[in-house]
Amino acid sequence: MLFDLRSRGRRRFVRVIYLGLALVMGGGLILFGVGAGNGFGGILNAFSGSGNGGAAKQQVSAQQKQANAAVKLNPRSASAWLSLVEADYEAAGQGSNYNTTSNTYTAGGKTQLQAAMTAWQRYLTLTKKPDANLAVLAARAYDALAQYKNETAAWQIVTNANPTVFTYYEDLALAAYQANNLTLGDLAAGKAVSLAPKAERLEVKNQLAQIRKEVAPTSASTTTSATTTTSSSSSSKKTKKK
Repeated sequence: MLFDLRSRGRRRFVRVIYLGLALVMGGGLILFGVGAGNGFGGILNAFSGSGNGGAAKQQVSAQQKQANAAVKLNPRSASAWLSLVEADYEAAGQGSNYNTTSNTYTAGGKTQLQAAMTAWQRYLTLTKKPDANLAVLAARAYDALAQYKNETAAWQIVTNANPTVFTYYEDLALAAYQANNLTLGDLAAGKAVSLAPKAERLEVKNQLAQIRKEVAPTSASTTTSATTTTSSSSSSKKTKKK
């Protein structure tokens, strides 16, 4: 098997995770960079300055308290809920919530991610134009939670806001395939191939085709075969009657 789609080791997921949770530890300084050029300045600012791991965790805890206080004060503020999504998402990657050896979230981390997604759903009800950068976080969180239908919806927000970025269409295709939405997956895969640099198109096409083959439900082909068999059987009976 060319791809281990369910583990953190797959090429696409590693790319996403290391953009979202690149953990650099040195001299007691912890800094999270959430995607180059993705505009997560608020998150980066929460970790500015020096300190040890415990101090960083305290900063995230303070960020969560501040965000929770903001949504309680103004529950119809989209920006307040956005801040809460960011805060809970960051907390999911802190300390014992995240295993940096296996690049997986622990039970505690998944609880934080789910809290972030509860805030995300509330945020969506309060804005007509969701922030695409926040949608990237939501997509990553849903992937870690294996909630692929919701992940697909998040990647659609991202691709709508970034219609020329082929890698986002790759992510959308993968999520759609895992959600068993083969039609959308095929559309996203085709878009990814058409937008990819010419030198990479064949590789992207082959990779997505392999992913589809591995993820596509076997029941589809089984059902088709069963239908064909039933039809053939019926035809044979009609022929015999004649």
